[in-house]
Amino acid sequence: MAKARSNFTCQSCGAVSQRWVGRCESCGAWNSITEESAVSGIGAQAARTAKKGRAFALEGLTGSSASPPRIMTGIGELDRVTGGGFVAGSVILLGGEPGIGKSTLLIQACAMLANQGRRVVYISGEEAVAQVRLRAERLGLASAPVQLAAETSVENIIATLSEGECPALVIIDSIQTMWTDAADSTPGTVTQVRCSAQALIRYAKTSGAAVILVGHVTKDGQIAGPRVVEHMVDAVVSFEGDGGHHFRILRSVKNRFGATDEIGVFEMTGRGLGEVTNPSAMFLSGRDVSAAGAAVFAGIEGTRPVLVEMQALVAPTSLGTPRRAVVGWDPARLSMVIAVLEAHAGLRLGQHDIYLSVAGGLRIGEPAADLAAAAALVSSLTGAVLPSDSVYFGELALSGSIRPVTHNALRLKEAAKLGFNSAVSPVSREAGDQPPLTVNSCTHIASLVADIAAAGAQKTRKKEQARPDYATQ
Repeated sequence: MAKARSNFTCQSCGAVSQRWVGRCESCGAWNSITEESAVSGIGAQAARTAKKGRAFALEGLTGSSASPPRIMTGIGELDRVTGGGFVAGSVILLGGEPGIGKSTLLIQACAMLANQGRRVVYISGEEAVAQVRLRAERLGLASAPVQLAAETSVENIIATLSEGECPALVIIDSIQTMWTDAADSTPGTVTQVRCSAQALIRYAKTSGAAVILVGHVTKDGQIAGPRVVEHMVDAVVSFEGDGGHHFRILRSVKNRFGATDEIGVFEMTGRGLGEVTNPSAMFLSGRDVSAAGAAVFAGIEGTRPVLVEMQALVAPTSLGTPRRAVVGWDPARLSMVIAVLEAHAGLRLGQHDIYLSVAGGLRIGEPAADLAAAAALVSSLTGAVLPSDSVYFGELALSGSIRPVTHNALRLKEAAKLGFNSAVSPVSREAGDQPPLTVNSCTHIASLVADIAAAGAQKTRKKEQARPDYATQ
């Protein structure tokens, strides 16, 4: 009898090797390789029962297509991130750190849909039914007709869901606790997560129910488990937030039925998560307009314009290697901006500690924030206070030139709505109407540094002139 073959699978990235190694060659994780049977899993089961396939009809690109039906939850920020509501038959992977508010948001969404007369099922693999009920009572949602269960067997879950009316929404909390008989491994392993997700996705596509899979995240903030699960689902949504802030940001990383990088902003309150309808005003609240080192960035998150303050502190260092600390932005991007300022603007930042922070807990990923970061750094170094009614946006090239960015009209419109009177940005290539505020075109980083330094020198001269001369008195 032939010996059963085994594969060695990395529990971090899902890479498969033929032998055990201490360090995964794909992702570099240590002690993440586990042995799994090669005859287990969805694919292996299909291979054992393989039969001759049947031909199917092929269609062309032309033809009538209707927009997919959507299920509106009534929570505006959640519906915005999903592209206008949950699509029937879609599968969404929701990730976030423990305690960030994933279960709270999902309970609120389930209660809203259940009160609309829809069938909603909440399957918990981590908590008992009594614990879920306590959370609903604390949020004042205990009267909502949501169906609860504590189960981890995928076969039992699908059999239960198939009875009676097809549910409009199914919550699986979490996918790492699910297990299926099709895989001969423990729950939480790559094989079990992949097989369980595939079975639930097949149920969603055949029944038309919207399914939300809750996923754990690693220390780096990435959704734990194999990356193949993210490719299998229709949308990947991450729940972000800082423990020091009351605000939570729901970000769409992938969405087959809507815009990616769309964000929804929530505020954690005693009654659950409340919507923040004007994130720009929230991010700019409480800012000190008389302090140097602060610039307002007009950014775009998905289809929504967002204004946020970027704060910088440049201070002389007493260490051999200056510190570079970044919160809410890419550290590599900061290093590039510093190098461009030194090479093309004549600044000397090598003997200074540099700290950069995005106020409000928002993470910025677009290159248009380069100009705002550079302005904040120059303002902190020279002590010049930037105009409080001006916004900054533009991409910084390695040559020192300022490259144009997209959605200029949306950025300027949002800035004008919040009372800003001017904007510093590159020359726009978009043809449109007259901008709602004054646009100061900037083509090179040297001109921006010169303007800020001149404003700082003028402010210093005014202070010296206003200072009383006690020697002549």
